[in-house]
Amino acid sequence: MRPFTYERATSAEDALNRHNGDAYYLGGGTNLVDLMRLGVETPTRIVDVAHLPYDQIQLNPDGGVLIGAAVTNSALAADRTVREGHPMLAQAVLAGASGQIRNLATVGGNLLQRTRCSYFQDIAKPCNKRDPGSGCPAIEGEHHNLAILGHSQACVATHPSDMAVALAALDALVHIRGRAGARVVPIEDFYRLPGDAPERDTVLEPGDLITAVEVPPPGMPSRYRKVRERASFAFALVSIAASLDVVGGLVRDVRLALGGVAHKPWRARRAEEELRGALATPDAFRRAADAELAEAEPLRDNAYKVPLARNLIVQTLTELEDTL
Repeated sequence: MRPFTYERATSAEDALNRHNGDAYYLGGGTNLVDLMRLGVETPTRIVDVAHLPYDQIQLNPDGGVLIGAAVTNSALAADRTVREGHPMLAQAVLAGASGQIRNLATVGGNLLQRTRCSYFQDIAKPCNKRDPGSGCPAIEGEHHNLAILGHSQACVATHPSDMAVALAALDALVHIRGRAGARVVPIEDFYRLPGDAPERDTVLEPGDLITAVEVPPPGMPSRYRKVRERASFAFALVSIAASLDVVGGLVRDVRLALGGVAHKPWRARRAEEELRGALATPDAFRRAADAELAEAEPLRDNAYKVPLARNLIVQTLTELEDTL
């Protein structure tokens, strides 16, 4: 690990003033410190923002929830308002890591964790995300757990966050403080697909600081499901955050987001459109899944993700419909 200086910010303004081109913000450090040890990230200055006053979960007047960026994953999963109003968010957090990591990791840091693509994490290998223009060896190499949707010739990496998938299905908003002031960005617009600039995971500008995530009021019953290679502390092969509202046997509304399949949490808009007004049956769920996955472009060794995602959509929606 290369030498760096450590500073602790006392306010958002102080954090912005301390940030420069080589500075990194530090929350829980559960991803950043690992990447520093690997030599993937080499900041010369660390600005600790974990102690800023963004560690509260507040109930908004409309019933929505404002989650501070410094709230730990454990505190978020244990919060009664979240567990009762947005169960898929609590379930996603609990599926994301070990208890020790959840105790330290923060909401803001979770949203900004980098891909676990092995080529990105190995500085001896080329990687467009780490070194733009160097190539993407994953396309012809090891890619069994990489993207089937929205990827490009520049990058086929997937986003690792479980929490972000649930937030995408919830239409969450990301609150940001930057040098130009405060702004709010829908989480679906917060993340980027790789295109020809895969080094940019998000729309954050240099120095931008996430201060909170806002979740709308509770609505439909919801569930988060994750398929992985082992039972604990493993990233998703495919995951789903789903909520469903059925009236008179017809789907009145639905929200679907997939994880483990793209460079960002994948909001399944085509499937949602296919389902609204349709009969709430496994056949309808399967047709909606097929409509969403029709644009999938699997690589040599990850085509299994297409039927896996289809089955996960059908099974999760069927289970939700059975509880209504």
